[in-house]
Amino acid sequence: MRIYLSSLGCARNRVDTELMIGRLVAAQQEIVYDPSRAEVIVVNTCGFIKDAVQESIDTIIELAENKKTGLLKYLIVAGCLPERFKNDIVESLPEVDAFIGTGAYDQVEAVIEDLDQKTARKKALWPDPDQMDLQTCDTPRIRSTPHMAYVKIAEGCSSHCTYCIIPKLRGRHRSRSIADIRKECERLIDSGVKEIVLVAQESTFYGRDLTPETGLGALLESLAGISPHVWIRVLYGHPASMDDRIIHTISAHENICAYFDLPLQHASATVLKKMGRPYDPPFLRDLFSKIRTVIPDATLRTTLITGFPGETEKDFRIVHDFINEIRFDHLGVFIYSDEDDLPSHHLPRHVPKQTAKKRRTTLMTSQAKISLEKNRKHLNKTVKVLVEKRGAGGLYVGRTSFQAPEVDGETIIRGEGLTIGDFASVTIREVHDYDIVGELT
Repeated sequence: MRIYLSSLGCARNRVDTELMIGRLVAAQQEIVYDPSRAEVIVVNTCGFIKDAVQESIDTIIELAENKKTGLLKYLIVAGCLPERFKNDIVESLPEVDAFIGTGAYDQVEAVIEDLDQKTARKKALWPDPDQMDLQTCDTPRIRSTPHMAYVKIAEGCSSHCTYCIIPKLRGRHRSRSIADIRKECERLIDSGVKEIVLVAQESTFYGRDLTPETGLGALLESLAGISPHVWIRVLYGHPASMDDRIIHTISAHENICAYFDLPLQHASATVLKKMGRPYDPPFLRDLFSKIRTVIPDATLRTTLITGFPGETEKDFRIVHDFINEIRFDHLGVFIYSDEDDLPSHHLPRHVPKQTAKKRRTTLMTSQAKISLEKNRKHLNKTVKVLVEKRGAGGLYVGRTSFQAPEVDGETIIRGEGLTIGDFASVTIREVHDYDIVGELT
C-alpha cells in the first residue's frame, strides 16, 4: 500500500506521526509524499482549540478529494480530533473510513489491514489513553526533521487547567525512564542529529510519577553527558514545576540551551485562579528573577491567553504591565477558545471575541518592541548557529540556541559553502522584531 501521512498541531503530534510512519515502514508499507499517489491517507489531527479543529476538518475534506481525483481508497483520521469528539465526528465526516483515538496509534497498521480485507467498512477505535504503552527507544520511528529531533519524554498531563482538554485526550502524566530516553538520544546523535528537543505536555513535571521519583534535572544531567557538541533544549514547561535543580543543571552545561519555555497563560491572580493555574504574580516574579540571577543570559519564552471568561480591563492591564516588566525574549498570545466540554465554558462573563482580539493585538504590538530590543543586544556579536536550509537569494537559514524550532524567529546567514546540518559561527549585523541577519565569521 502507498500511504501518505499528514501531521497537524504540536511537536508531540509530530512524534506520534513519525512513530506511525515507523510502524508502517517496518511492516513494508510504502510512504509517499504526494497525496495524489496515495492509496491510504492518514491525518494526525489536533483538537486543542477551535482554530486547530477547523484546520483539521479543512485538511480532512481537502484530502478526501483524492477519492475522486487520485488513487485514494481509505482515509483514516487519527489523534486529538476524533478522541475529543468521538461519535459526533464519525457521523459528521462520512468521507472518513476509520477513526483512531490517541490511545490507538500503535494499531494503524491493523486498521489499514482490516479496511483492505473489508472486515471493517467504518472503524472507530477509542481505547483508554491511560492504557496505551509508552513508546520506547526500540519503537520504530522515521523522523521528518533530519538535523534535529523531538524526543517525547512523557505522555499525558495530570494538571487540571480549566481551559484545557489535554488530560481527557491524552490521559494522566506518564514518564519514560531516564535510561530509555538516554538510549534513544544516543541513537539519534549517532545518526547525525545536532539538536535534541525534549517535549511533553508538562516537561518540567518529568519523573515525579516514577518509582523511585526523579526529575527533569536528573534527565538533563544524563543527556548532557552524551556529547558536548549536541544542543539539548526543553519545551513546554510549567512555572509551578520548574525547580531549582532544573535551573542549576541548565546553568552547569553549555550544551543545554539556556532556554526557558514557560507558558504563563496570564498574570492576573484572579484570572490565574479561574484558570486553575497554581501560582500568582509574586511567585512568577521570584521565578524569573531566580532564573536570570543564575543564568543572566537566559532566554525566556511564554504564551498568554486573552479573553478568558471574566477577564476585565483591569486584569488585562495587569498582564500587559507584566510583560513590559519581565520583558520576555519570545511571547505568543492565543485568544481564548471556548467549547462546551471545558470547565471554563461554565464560568460567567464571557469576553466578546472582538475584545479578546484587540487585547491580543495590543500585547503582540508591545512584544514586537521588546523582541527588537532583545535582538539588538546580539548586534556585532558572534553566535553559534545550526544551519538548517538554503533560503532565497543564495542565503542560508538557521537558528541560534535562543531560537526554538518552528515557534521563534530565524537567523539569516550571508556566506558560502555552508553544510546543512552543521554549526557555523555567525556575526550578527542586522536585527528585526523576530529574525536576525548575520555573516559567516
